[in-house]
Amino acid sequence: MSPASTGASTTVVATSPVPVADTRLDTSDYAVDTRLTPGGPGYRRMSFALFLAGVATFALLYSTQALLPLISGEFGVAASDASWTVAAATGGLALFVLPMSALSERFGRRAVMTGSLAVAVAVGLLVPFAPSLGVLVVLRAVQGAALAGLPASAQAYLAEEVRPKALVTAIGLFVAGNSVGGMSGRIITGWVAQAWGWRVAVAVIGVIAVGCAIAFRLLLPAPKHFTAGSLRPRILLGTVRDHLANPLLRRLYAIGALFMTVFGGVYTVIGYRLTEAPFGLPQGIIGSIFLVYLVGTVSASTAGRLVGRLGRRGALYLAGGTTTAGLLLSLAPSLPLVLLGLVLITAGFFAGHAVASSAVSKTAAQGRAQASALYQSMYYIGSSVGSTVGATAFHADGWGGTVTVGLLAVVGVVAITVAGSRAARVAARTAPAAH
Repeated sequence: MSPASTGASTTVVATSPVPVADTRLDTSDYAVDTRLTPGGPGYRRMSFALFLAGVATFALLYSTQALLPLISGEFGVAASDASWTVAAATGGLALFVLPMSALSERFGRRAVMTGSLAVAVAVGLLVPFAPSLGVLVVLRAVQGAALAGLPASAQAYLAEEVRPKALVTAIGLFVAGNSVGGMSGRIITGWVAQAWGWRVAVAVIGVIAVGCAIAFRLLLPAPKHFTAGSLRPRILLGTVRDHLANPLLRRLYAIGALFMTVFGGVYTVIGYRLTEAPFGLPQGIIGSIFLVYLVGTVSASTAGRLVGRLGRRGALYLAGGTTTAGLLLSLAPSLPLVLLGLVLITAGFFAGHAVASSAVSKTAAQGRAQASALYQSMYYIGSSVGSTVGATAFHADGWGGTVTVGLLAVVGVVAITVAGSRAARVAARTAPAAH
């Protein structure tokens, strides 16, 4: 490379035996390229590490969901009471995700994710010994609070360490890990519980999560683009206020919460429905129903291509329509149609979640951890609301009540997306006038 092409002084190059100026410029260019990209060094390790973190997070977070009929039977409580073992975990995560994201801004994404997994798996090994429903709910709340360090920190890590063009795909793979964790956890607990009871089932999930946590820490590359922030509450609150003042971020937060309301309600209650007439399925078979999560793995990991073809709002419309079709099909008294309905609900949910969460990471230029934390907080509040309201609706009006709750949530997603489309058209018309 000639001095003229680099902009370096020709005198320096001519008199120095080592082209120092050229080397420094090349190093600077290389530093820009250290962000990870598919096919590049470290990308596979990073993807697999965060995939395992997603597996552990969802397996632990929803470890009791497929076991609710058994928990109801042991403690002699209704579905709405047993559902608190799910709602407490997701509620704990929702409450603590923002404080944990602040810690990740100060101490680093990898450190916070590692610590969160360590505490969560430790509590997971205590859950099987809960002597009462009350103690079980408390332990699950603590476990959810510990897991709060994973979702927002993972998305912030990806936003910093992965090139922008690959971000949707990378987050989709993390979300895919969530779907695999949710699926495998429910399948394993279903069959183990059928043979040895729900306590042994959640113990097995705890042991699996320990393995995932160890592998995650060994595989995740050290961050190269993290800059430590401040823990001062004034700065944190200012960042949160700025994010909440952004109309697009507010819409994305609401969309995540509403999608999760559907998903939380459906999968909290489906076990009760399938144990009753006309199905009467055993616990192991009910656990195997969650194989439909594989559909979520595919839809989440292909969200990037979906956005590329339809745009963000088009992808959200498709996700909402798919979810609606699944809810309506699930009303049929036919097991194949119910299964098809669950497939569509799962595909629509995971696609919508991957699109919305990746849009949050791309929209927030600063305070990405807080932006992601707010999304995750709303998302898991939606899960808690869906679990409790869906179970209450099921107790009052059967499966039709749960489906009604889900349909209302999808209507909310569509309405918010329509409002976003109108806002974009208004902004496009007024943009030339500003110049």
